[in-house]
Amino acid sequence: MSRLFFFIQEAFRALRRNAAPSMAAIVTTVVTVILLGVLIPIFQTTQAKSNQVRDQLEIRYPIYDDATKSEIASTQRELEAIPHVASVELITKAEALEELKQDLEDQTILEQLNSNPLPVNFKVKADDAGNLDSVRAAVMPPGPDGKPQAISPIISGIFDRQEESQQIEQVTSALKIVLTVITALLIVASLMLVGNTIRLSIYTRRREVEVMRLVGATRWFIRWPFMIEGVVVGFAGGLVAILILWLGKITIVDPLSDSFSFLAAQNNSTLSFPVLVAILFGAAVLVSAVGSGVTLRRFLKV
Repeated sequence: MSRLFFFIQEAFRALRRNAAPSMAAIVTTVVTVILLGVLIPIFQTTQAKSNQVRDQLEIRYPIYDDATKSEIASTQRELEAIPHVASVELITKAEALEELKQDLEDQTILEQLNSNPLPVNFKVKADDAGNLDSVRAAVMPPGPDGKPQAISPIISGIFDRQEESQQIEQVTSALKIVLTVITALLIVASLMLVGNTIRLSIYTRRREVEVMRLVGATRWFIRWPFMIEGVVVGFAGGLVAILILWLGKITIVDPLSDSFSFLAAQNNSTLSFPVLVAILFGAAVLVSAVGSGVTLRRFLKV
């Protein structure tokens, strides 16, 4: 226990004596944690919004007005049995008109209608937006004349914004790839930045390490104060960064969440804010401690 206190005293003594490199390491840790603390929620929210848009992609199949209930039920079972179909919902004429009312800004057009012209239809959703083409081909396969023919005689056609669906699929897929690459690059760059700052801090004290080795100090006896120093740097940097992130959340993100749905979506992300800051804080302490121990290894070879 006395040796542990000695190591802690040596670590704080080194921090005071080497204030400039230690402060640089703390500032680097603060900047790194803040960058990750901002980017990770943005990445999660964008992913959630992208998946939400993809989930809204669907195909509508109108049916003839004279279709019987048994024919409708049979056709629905056929549609549900198609591979990659996630759900099949029957939309009545009244429900279709209500959907149209919600989509139209100018309601005067509907007021001029004497009757409901919209047909009963099936709303078909795929298990993934990328499988819409295969579902479309299965429901409307080529007939003997080579033209698409529905698998059921009660299906009168298709309401499909194919071009729009393909564009949304391409954009969301590209967005996922870009955000994943950016996040990975930032994490790697952050680790390298923290590691280089710690390496610079230890490099300024390489003579001290060499002298301790020459007088017979063991490698772990030398390494422990540096690792404790790394823990202190990571703790201080992580604490300051988390305080800044928390202030930004309560002063900027939370007040604007009511006005911007994108900001509100971060409240429903899989990684909550307390869990995120706990992970970032633990990572800051761990990276600083391990970085100090690993970087010191090259200076122990005397």
